[in-house]
Amino acid sequence: MNAYPIEIAFPDLGAHAAGNAGVPYVHTFDSGIAGPHVMINALTHGNEVCGAIVVDALLRAGLRPRRGKLTLAFANVEAYQRFDAAQPDASRFVDQDFNRVWTAKTLDDTSRDSSELRRARAMRPVIDTVDWLLDLHSMHEKSKPLIVAGPLDKGIELSAQLGTPATVICDEGHPEGRRMRDYEGFGDPASAKNALLVECGQHWEAGAVTVARDVTARFLALSGVVEKADLPAGWIQPSPQEMLVVRVTEPVVAKSMDFRFAGDYTGLEVFPHAGSVIGWSDGAPVKTPYDDCMLVMPSLRQLRPGVTVVRLGKIERRIPSVQGQ
Repeated sequence: MNAYPIEIAFPDLGAHAAGNAGVPYVHTFDSGIAGPHVMINALTHGNEVCGAIVVDALLRAGLRPRRGKLTLAFANVEAYQRFDAAQPDASRFVDQDFNRVWTAKTLDDTSRDSSELRRARAMRPVIDTVDWLLDLHSMHEKSKPLIVAGPLDKGIELSAQLGTPATVICDEGHPEGRRMRDYEGFGDPASAKNALLVECGQHWEAGAVTVARDVTARFLALSGVVEKADLPAGWIQPSPQEMLVVRVTEPVVAKSMDFRFAGDYTGLEVFPHAGSVIGWSDGAPVKTPYDDCMLVMPSLRQLRPGVTVVRLGKIERRIPSVQGQ
């Protein structure tokens, strides 16, 4: 596997440790004027630093909402603080994936305990009040950025309004457990709440920070809690000409440590013919189930039994970008 260079500096988050919302590293600002509660979340995974750079910058700039509420949060700080450049993938989490615990049943089950569950339970009262969530992520492999919009039409619609990145992934999540972006009202078609997860690029590439700044500025302006003029200059980038909507049809889950890909895939590769061999699981070939099958975020860096190593996507439609810049 490729060893990617670390092109970005990791911010010291100590100045934000106290928070102001009754939860360490979580800051909520209330304008006192009616409006949505909007949250920008970083460090769902401890080695995904681009979001932390953006949230740190907004806190240091003193950004405040003109209407509604604004929450700026760092999630798995304990994992982040364990980052080791010699083992950069090891600080994704401490005990379990923070982004696989987001059901009320899991969070209410006091027989279960982990660093990530304790942190999720602490953050839950704040997240329960959020109307719009932007969860900033990055990827194991160097791939073009993408939006993970969830399975619902409202996620696609919000993605189109955001206007970037160019690829919108619609999916049901992971067999391992539910993501924050699908928690409660975010994943309920009858709820006005909405969430997007943006994969900004490879974990440590400078370009991921540019994407994270762009989508954050757009999201905040689109929500109406701030005006564009309130945001740092130069964050919003040109829009793509169009956006491609891709529906995930199935995950490929490792049965054991015996899994390998047929090529050096990094994501968004399209196989024109059904039956193309993309890898082997316990010696058995893994084949594309239909024509024009797209690989979504393939990676073996977190390989273990039960982990999704790639998702298979069908190109559903193209939509024009609505935010020409």
